[in-house]
Amino acid sequence: MLDIKNFGTALDQLAEDKGIAKEKIIETIELALAAAYKKDYGERPQIIRAKFDPATGKADFWQVKIVVDETMIKTEQEIAAEEAERATHGVQEPSYGFADVGSVEEEDGIKKVRFNPERHIMVTEAQKIKKDAAAGEELTFPLVTKDDYGRIAAQTAKQVILQRLREAERDSLYEEYVAKEGGVISSIVQRLEPKFVFLDLGRSIGIMPIDEQVRGERYRIGERIKVLVLRVERGPKGPSIVLSRSHPQLVAKLFEIEVPEIASGAVEIKSIAREAGSRAKIAVFSNQEGVDPVGSCVGQKGVRVSTVIAELGGEKLDIVPWREDAEKFIANSLSPAKVLDVEINREALTAIATVAEDQLSLAIGRGGQNVRLAAKLTGYKIDIRSRAGETVAEATTEGDVSGSGIATE
Repeated sequence: MLDIKNFGTALDQLAEDKGIAKEKIIETIELALAAAYKKDYGERPQIIRAKFDPATGKADFWQVKIVVDETMIKTEQEIAAEEAERATHGVQEPSYGFADVGSVEEEDGIKKVRFNPERHIMVTEAQKIKKDAAAGEELTFPLVTKDDYGRIAAQTAKQVILQRLREAERDSLYEEYVAKEGGVISSIVQRLEPKFVFLDLGRSIGIMPIDEQVRGERYRIGERIKVLVLRVERGPKGPSIVLSRSHPQLVAKLFEIEVPEIASGAVEIKSIAREAGSRAKIAVFSNQEGVDPVGSCVGQKGVRVSTVIAELGGEKLDIVPWREDAEKFIANSLSPAKVLDVEINREALTAIATVAEDQLSLAIGRGGQNVRLAAKLTGYKIDIRSRAGETVAEATTEGDVSGSGIATE
């Protein structure tokens, strides 16, 4: 008999350590017990199931038989043809392994079966046991409970438990991190490689490829950093978790953490344009009357935006008010430059922004960065012109900048 008190404690501890539901562990134990019982006391074609009671430490066993009618049974001709096909292609007879303790529907479904009295029961016979028995239904037959298992059966049970627990743990990890996809999590730098940074996430390890790293940012082993969970995929050894420090969504999520108005929906981030490690522009809009979207993001004495900037390693942030009016939005996007006039072509998604001569360098930015980010933010190709009508710079939504006199801030 099991030491129930210690077993219950161990079960709870295992569930907590592995992040697996207690019910899932009990289900795994039942599968292992059924496999062990079948190994020592059952027959290969049988479907055996077990019910384990953690409160008493006892298990009940029963055999399952599938109710079939004449239309569901393969004829002698079909069996002969099937065997000939196997012989031709060198396919072995199907074995009745320990998977037989699983779902009957997955194994048989509506397909025709080769009748086996250990596995099937004719509907006429089944109705003698249960009057309303129907084809496709399962009938259960209690088995004598056994407490003594041989060495091979015990090993089989152990293998089933370990395998199922590994599968359950992988599923648990996948579900945990796929729920965090698109969100920000804290991580610790574990290992550095030329093209990857490996980050400890607590229950799993994530990878940050080189194209998701910020150019010029240096990572130190043991350093704690916030990262965006870019995508999570199932893998044979657990979930593959791809992380990012360069994605624009990281900026949005950091503001969501720092600005309660964004978290509540009173302030909305409409668009983001980012050149990771250097500068980003964020367009914000207030959904609530009386709430200043830019002021909410900046915070009192700039404390909120300063926190985000520090997390991004000093990356510059421009926060501008979003406007439905494209002319006003484009003018705002070129901040800190003051724009005199904006002419747009909505069909071609092009705009001409006119600025004073002393604002040209601000409007264009270092290496054309300001106008380039403004174009990405608004979705318009933007031409910067002086009051004299001379086109000084052009920026596309892909970030290309051309023109003369591209200034330095």
